[in-house]
Amino acid sequence: MSTTNRSLVDRTWSKVTESQVWRSIFRHGYPDTPLNQSLVMMGNVFLHLHPVKVSRKAMKITYTWCLGGLSFFLFLVLTITGVFLMFYFVPDQTIAYANIQQIQSAVAFGNLVRNMHRWAAHLMVVTVTLHMIRVFYHGAYKPPREFNWVIGVALFLTTLLLSFTGYLLPWDQIGYWAITVGSNMASYAPIFGTAAHNFLTGQPVGVGQPTLIRFYTLHVIGLPLAAAILMAVHFWRIRKDGGEAGPPPPSRREIEQARARQAAEREPVASLS
Repeated sequence: MSTTNRSLVDRTWSKVTESQVWRSIFRHGYPDTPLNQSLVMMGNVFLHLHPVKVSRKAMKITYTWCLGGLSFFLFLVLTITGVFLMFYFVPDQTIAYANIQQIQSAVAFGNLVRNMHRWAAHLMVVTVTLHMIRVFYHGAYKPPREFNWVIGVALFLTTLLLSFTGYLLPWDQIGYWAITVGSNMASYAPIFGTAAHNFLTGQPVGVGQPTLIRFYTLHVIGLPLAAAILMAVHFWRIRKDGGEAGPPPPSRREIEQARARQAAEREPVASLS
């Protein structure tokens, strides 16, 4: 590129980056310094969820196996495919099963989307479970990450409830009797057993239309909203905790205190005579 063309490109780029429109979107310059890196990360609606600096060890795929990212990706797949299925599914016990058959046979790409939704749900339970095991194995539940561990446990339970509530929606024999067994098990809980059973089924005896409506509402509105809020808090807490997958390294004060203790232990004991 000639000098004239280069200067023209530089002047054009300067005008673009110094314009009010550009400055309203990108408030800081290119992240070429530690200060600009921090400002860019903190001023971007997407990047601010990530820490400015991440441990090199935490970035290894063999350390985290990207299980948290895979779980989030599967949640997005479930959301997109679930919205597609909501256009054709009616939570009515007289036609729910026929709706599923129609989606799989008469709707364009219906069978593909339904199977994507079903298998993504199974895989999300697997990845979230493995993610919890990995976090526990690496001790990432220890202070100062104990609060985020509680949020992760809540997300794990929400994932199981999403799978449980979605099991009834096809209104087939497997889902019907599985929810019947699950709701009957809840009725044997001490003190709140009857209330728990009635909350799940919507009626004192058996699984019926009120149960289907409750499970549908929980599956498409209540539990996804709770999961989205918990994930937002989870990601925010990861950023505040430094973004590392394991326990944080010792602070400088702890290192200095450990060195002082080692130096004191190595000093010879003065003779008393």
